Amino acid sequence: MSSIRNDHEVARDLATEAGQQLLRLRARHGFDEPEVLRTLGDRTSHEFLFSALGRLRPSDAVLSEEGIDDKARLSARRVWIIDPLDGTREFAEAGRTDWAVHVALWENGDLVAGAVALPAQGSTLSTVDPPWLPDERPADQRLRITTSRTRPPDFVQRLANQLGAEVVPMGSAGAKICAVLLGIADIYVHAGGQYEWDNAAPVAVARAAGLHASRIDGSIPTYNGADPSLPDILVCRPELSGTLLASIRDVTDRDGTGPHVGG
Repeated sequence: MSSIRNDHEVARDLATEAGQQLLRLRARHGFDEPEVLRTLGDRTSHEFLFSALGRLRPSDAVLSEEGIDDKARLSARRVWIIDPLDGTREFAEAGRTDWAVHVALWENGDLVAGAVALPAQGSTLSTVDPPWLPDERPADQRLRITTSRTRPPDFVQRLANQLGAEVVPMGSAGAKICAVLLGIADIYVHAGGQYEWDNAAPVAVARAAGLHASRIDGSIPTYNGADPSLPDILVCRPELSGTLLASIRDVTDRDGTGPHVGG
């Protein structure tokens, strides 16, 4: 088994196990103290992932939403980018399934492996075996744009109006990108501010499955930067990318407001 293949499996297995631990924590603690549950979830998953990566990949650096940002990663050849609990708000709400665990590997300038566990949905999507995309979407089907349920950028509604699309609010970025991978939505677009850990793993899986993934200006997102901020992202079926990028430019130019305003 090649080391590259093994990295894919490490990402998948660790994301899945962290998700199982979070499910057990949820069941044991209940939802009466959501702030406490959110804190416990973040800490429990981070400690498991950080410890496991230290054991399995001791020479690699780690960038975690819940950890101290060790700038030694900037000179590292390999960096694991993890979000131990993406969608913390949803995790602490009974009945919600739109939260995730992200584990991605950046190596020599690009994402090379990734996994997104959706524990409450009973699945993990990964670069081990990326989801299969249908060759075509039904031509008469209305476009569906998934965006943040709590802080949707204002321009997304304007974009949806221009495209005649339906807006589908959802929790974590990982859950939203997985919704595109699974055909529940056609487009995920966000410009309200994110960090590398919010989308590294889902972007790795999306690319492996053949989806388009870019910044909203069409440029390729880069990872393991000195500043981990990555404020916007577009993930969609590849045949929609040209139309969407043009529509984003048109909406923001016509309104005279940037896409990062509002939300």
